[in-house]
Amino acid sequence: MTLEGKLGYTFENPGLLRLALTHRSVSSDDPSRIDNERLEFLGDAVLQLVITDLLYKSYPHLAEGQMAKVRAAVVSGPALAEIARSIDLGVFIELAPGEERTGGRGKDSILADALEAILGSVYLDSGIDSAGEIILSLWADQVADRAKSPGIKDYKTRLQEHVARDGRRPVYEVEGSGPDHDRRFSAVVYVDGIRLGSGEGRSKKAAEQSAAQEALASLS
Repeated sequence: MTLEGKLGYTFENPGLLRLALTHRSVSSDDPSRIDNERLEFLGDAVLQLVITDLLYKSYPHLAEGQMAKVRAAVVSGPALAEIARSIDLGVFIELAPGEERTGGRGKDSILADALEAILGSVYLDSGIDSAGEIILSLWADQVADRAKSPGIKDYKTRLQEHVARDGRRPVYEVEGSGPDHDRRFSAVVYVDGIRLGSGEGRSKKAAEQSAAQEALASLS
């Protein structure tokens, strides 16, 4: 399936999509090329606006601080990378050969930036409503999940605070596997050399969070 098919959107100006998928490594190798950094800047603003509007209109029980926490969580780099992987975005990004060799298609930062650039390109192509439809289709579940408990700290933070009471700290070991466009990660967390939990995820952070969750359960 094409990327447009995965997005459920057809560009009036396909050049905007090509630009959104052009990583800065390309322009570094060839100064005559333009990369997606400006589109990324625009897309970030579009994403923030649409998510804020969704929170304000759909979750009237959330206070300002709670809305801010939910928004910060769902527009974070790891969250963006997770959504990018759900549509196999890494397959479509144009990278310079050097970045390709170092596994650029699987890097959270590159995936997150490209996704924001795509949102910026859709905004330029046909406006905020079209960009909003894509954002809602990709982010609605994450927002709903986070809105259930906006004040609860993430598992890694909770584990760190728990063991810090005794002057200890968690240590994570993370390994990746699979092709660059579909990387999977497994994590193990140790405290004082004792294995307390393990987990998997599509990003290092997600795997660590899963391991921390299991560790907390074992300590409770």
